[in-house]
Amino acid sequence: MNTYECSKCGMSVNANCGKCNEPLVNDMLKLDDGNEVQISKCPNDHGKIKSPLCCGQDMTCNV
Repeated sequence: MNTYECSKCGMSVNANCGKCNEPLVNDMLKLDDGNEVQISKCPNDHGKIKSPLCCGQDMTCNV
């Protein structure tokens, strides 16, 4: 399971898909302007979310 951790305060979080209860996997989404955004996605293609934030920044994924 991927764990997301805040590099400032150390808080961590795990996330599962609400439809199939599988752990979300870390990924990157390429935007139309060429930038990339860190996301968490269901391994069974139920969707994706913006990865968690803490202390005003993206939490780092520790696989």
